[in-house]
Amino acid sequence: MPVNLLIAEDQRLFRQSLRLLLERERDLRVVGEATDGREAFEQAMKLKPDMVLMDVDMPKLDGVTATKLIRGCLPEVKVLMLSVHDEDARIVAAVQSGASGYILKDADHAEFLRIIRMTHQGKQVLSPFMPDRFAHGAVAAMDQAREPDHQPLAHLTEREREILSCAAAGQGNKEIADRLCVSLDTVKTHLHHIYQKLHVSGRIEAILTFLGSNKPAR
Repeated sequence: MPVNLLIAEDQRLFRQSLRLLLERERDLRVVGEATDGREAFEQAMKLKPDMVLMDVDMPKLDGVTATKLIRGCLPEVKVLMLSVHDEDARIVAAVQSGASGYILKDADHAEFLRIIRMTHQGKQVLSPFMPDRFAHGAVAAMDQAREPDHQPLAHLTEREREILSCAAAGQGNKEIADRLCVSLDTVKTHLHHIYQKLHVSGRIEAILTFLGSNKPAR
């Protein structure tokens, strides 16, 4: 059985080109298109595809919000986020919304198709530009943060918590420096210490750990 796909993309040329690429594959079938986030949700509810290819930047309803709605109503439907951006905050937002993966639009055709198939098989893909080691580490950070007795933030100073909170809110290093009235080098130094204390390899894992640790107890 082919994988039924819904393309949610507001740029007509990219959407049409993507459809042509996918329809060349025998195991993939495009069952619908959407030009904004609201239409993506409506089409997903109507068509119930196996997977939605969702642009992050969508009119009327952004891709992350649309993904939350789709996954909330149709948890069996997988969502792959599409974007020209590779900022940490967008990747984190995609993961937190329930997306199964995150693909940059400049990925080559073979990589694009490989990730679609991997996601359909149930393999989590955070982004094609990340090495597998990093992707697995980010997933592990989320799982670790769910442990009831785990308190990864306990060893952070008040300033480090403040900086990590700003990073989790999507602020870049310069924005954090301006907000806290400190130098850019100071922010970088604090982040380095945060990574060491949390035993993570970078910003995304640290943010995921922070978000997981601040979830309300069940």
